[in-house]
Amino acid sequence: MKQVIITIILGLLALPLTAGNANIDKANQAYNQELYNEALKLYLQEAEKTGVSSDLYCNIGDTYYRLKDNVHAVLYYERALLLDPSNSDARFNLEFVRGKMQLPDDAGDSWFSNWVDQTVSHLSSNTWAVIAIVTFLLLLAGVAAYLFLDNVLMRKIGFFGGGLMLVLCILANLAAFHVHDKATSGNGAIIMPETATLSTAPREPRGKEEEAFELQQGTRVEIVDSIADKTSGKWLQVTTAGGHKAWINAKDIEII
Repeated sequence: MKQVIITIILGLLALPLTAGNANIDKANQAYNQELYNEALKLYLQEAEKTGVSSDLYCNIGDTYYRLKDNVHAVLYYERALLLDPSNSDARFNLEFVRGKMQLPDDAGDSWFSNWVDQTVSHLSSNTWAVIAIVTFLLLLAGVAAYLFLDNVLMRKIGFFGGGLMLVLCILANLAAFHVHDKATSGNGAIIMPETATLSTAPREPRGKEEEAFELQQGTRVEIVDSIADKTSGKWLQVTTAGGHKAWINAKDIEII
C-alpha cells in the first residue's frame, strides 16, 4: 500500500499543469522526457516573458523537486498558493515536500489556528466575497419571509434561516479579508541556507549572547521590519510561526 501511495504522489508531480503556448508545450515535453534543467529554463523564461500564474509557479516547483532542490520547490509552491489559494495541486505538493524536509507546521502556533488558516485558504478572497454576497441575499430573503408571510412554518424558517445566513455572511467576509490580506501583505519569506542563525540585533552575532536561534532550510517566516547600512548590509526582522522575533541577513531568505 505504501508503494502505491508513493507511486500516485510521484505521478501527480509528473504532470505539469500549464499548457497553451509553444514555449510551455516545449517545457512540458522536456519535463516529461526528464530533461528537468531544460524544462526549468523554459518555465522561468515563460514567467519572465509573459507573466506569472499559479499553475506556472506550480510547474516550476515540480521541476525544482525533480532536480532535488526542495527549498526552491517549497518557495514556488508557496508562490503558487499566494496567487491562488485554491490550487489543490500546489497545496498537496507543498505538504508532500515539506514532509520530506521534516519541516514543522508553520501555519500557526495552535492546532485550531492551523485548521482555520488551512480551511479558509482553500478558497480565494473573491470566492469568499461571492459567498458573502449570496448569504447576504439569503439573509434578506429570510427577513422578508419572517416579516411578510402569514404561514407560521415559513416565518420560522425565515427567522432561523436568516440568523444562520447572518452568521455565515459574517464568517465569509472575515475569510475574504483574511485571504486577501495574506495574499497582498508580501511579508512571507523562506529560509534558503541549510541552516540560518538569527541574531538579536541587525548585524552578525558578536558572540553567543547575540545568537537568537537557528532555523532550518525551507522554514517560512514573516518579515516585520528592515534596516540597511553600508557596514552590515540589509537585515530583516522576522517572526516565526510561534511568534519568536529575530534579525536575519536579507541574503538568507527569499520573499514569497
